[in-house]
Amino acid sequence: MEAEFLSWLRGQLPGHPRLRLGIGDDAAILEWTSGARCVVTSDMLNDGVDFVWDQCEGPLVGRKSLAVNLSDLAAMAAQPLAAVVSLTLPRRNALAVGRQLYQGLLPLAAEFGVAIAGGDTGSWDGPLVISIAAIGELTERGPLLRSGAQPGDAIVVTGSFGGSILGRHFRFTPRVHEALLLNDRYRLHAATDVSDGLSLDLSHITQESGCGALLEAAAVPVADDAYRLAAAEGDRMTPLEHALGDGEDFELILAVPPEEAARLLDDQPLEVPLTRIGTFTAERGLWIEEPGGRRQTLHPRGYEH
Repeated sequence: MEAEFLSWLRGQLPGHPRLRLGIGDDAAILEWTSGARCVVTSDMLNDGVDFVWDQCEGPLVGRKSLAVNLSDLAAMAAQPLAAVVSLTLPRRNALAVGRQLYQGLLPLAAEFGVAIAGGDTGSWDGPLVISIAAIGELTERGPLLRSGAQPGDAIVVTGSFGGSILGRHFRFTPRVHEALLLNDRYRLHAATDVSDGLSLDLSHITQESGCGALLEAAAVPVADDAYRLAAAEGDRMTPLEHALGDGEDFELILAVPPEEAARLLDDQPLEVPLTRIGTFTAERGLWIEEPGGRRQTLHPRGYEH
């Protein structure tokens, strides 16, 4: 199976200017620019945990497996360059499963200029496992980190939140271009992407930065899917609760100095909306303020690995 699959895959992979040696040797060779700093991230997706193969479109699973890595690069404001893809395929229909994955993965790689530089492929009697390591390059402005937020910074987000399980968790667009543009044109102190949940990923910034955060409930952009999910029979959560904790929105959370945030929000330089949803505070912890002014502790909620 492996030889046949790799032979097929070689015919699918396009050339890439940075890829000097691809599939076929012990390792890939990438052309690097002098003095450049690379960013490396990896994500593993498992059938039965991150998706259910029998209930999904195979190409969408492949697309998502690369997209989650590109979202991590976006959070660092890194330009994607290459990815290494390792698959443990279910022995039954292994070749068909592998092809379906790449049918979704390759168009996304082409969209973002990512060279598929190799990886590993095996099969077993267990469920599908996909592990991708992605490599990116920092720009002159350097990386965005979780640790740079300062008290008084505005909490600015892209897009909207909640209800991604209704389909957006497979079809989201990694905010790579958005992060690179914002980091180039504006002064940003910190960033992360929202993979586990808006409140939980916000808490990751506060923990790394040694500060707190106050959210304004009325300002949180709630996705239409969050309202649909909340209206479903048996659902006991409000749309706002879905927005704060559902996860897999893959939007950006940014810490922006207040005067820069005002300029950013006035410019609205992206095709996706930018919204100020609160303020980073000197006092540690998370709080949320209701429209009437009542403030209460916000317990971070989302997917805990």
